[in-house]
Amino acid sequence: MKQMPLELKQKMQKQGYHFVGDHSAVKICEYTANGMRGKTLCYKYTFYGIRSWQCIQGTPAIGCDLGCTFCWRLIPEEHGYKWNELNAVEKWDDPVMIVEGMINEQRRIVSGYKHGADTDQKMKRWEEARMPKHVALSLTGEPMFYPKMSALLNEFHKRGISTFLVHNGTLPEAISALNPLPTQLYISLQGPDEETYLKTTRPKVQNAWERYRAALKALSALKTRTVLRMTLVKGLNMVNPEGYAELIKLANPSYVEVKGFSFIGEARNNEKRGLVMESVPSHEEIRNFSKRLAELTGYILTTEHMPSRVVLLSRDEDAKSKRIIDFSKIGKELIAGTSTN
Repeated sequence: MKQMPLELKQKMQKQGYHFVGDHSAVKICEYTANGMRGKTLCYKYTFYGIRSWQCIQGTPAIGCDLGCTFCWRLIPEEHGYKWNELNAVEKWDDPVMIVEGMINEQRRIVSGYKHGADTDQKMKRWEEARMPKHVALSLTGEPMFYPKMSALLNEFHKRGISTFLVHNGTLPEAISALNPLPTQLYISLQGPDEETYLKTTRPKVQNAWERYRAALKALSALKTRTVLRMTLVKGLNMVNPEGYAELIKLANPSYVEVKGFSFIGEARNNEKRGLVMESVPSHEEIRNFSKRLAELTGYILTTEHMPSRVVLLSRDEDAKSKRIIDFSKIGKELIAGTSTN
């Protein structure tokens, strides 16, 4: 097996990545830390009831077939590494090992926060953080590269851990093969038309736009909670709401998250990405764009999270009424993604 270049791995470790096996990783989220400190929680808490302090941020596949300009993650090619995980992995790690490894690494990470648990509430949250109830498979790379995704989801669900799986939309056949389904499946919505999509995502695969539209179509047929997640960048893809509306109608998701780009991490590499601080939209601009999308699609502007500059659109009143769920208390059916909105 062609291992990840050591320098690349060390660079990621300095950025806070904790590796599990040969191709998986976890990294503590700012909102997970905030949850243990009693500070501002993630928009997923506001929108869906996810307890930030009990959430693992991870991925079973570090490599990616897109090079999105707005991505805060490290893109190997931009640092001179030609390593491609999809072509390099000869044997993928066992799902049980990955799940247990992610849980153990998360516990190891949060152990350092015990010294800050100076109140009864903080101590309670720290103890709960050691028993994760949710995993967001969205850390970096493309999680759907992992060919045993169904088995991985099943292992999380067997342990009472709900799953949010984020996909970039380049593998429509992988979406159709999912069984069980994640508790909530996301597809990133990066552009309203082919030209904008290609400029924004800088794909490393052929026929990316055609495959992307096929993935949106596949999403519309799934019997689980589904989301299109938008990251809007001024001067790049924050254009053509009519085009976005057409794609939203094609996918027919339960929800649309309209989020503003953040000028952080690797996205600040102006030489490679061409973005500047002025590329960041304000929350008011995100809200106005969301209102226009609601007018064009019939979706309902449901709620917002100003710290993250994100607005939630719900498909209908039924979806709107079901958006807040305490994932620490839900039953096996909902964890396995068999609930529909």
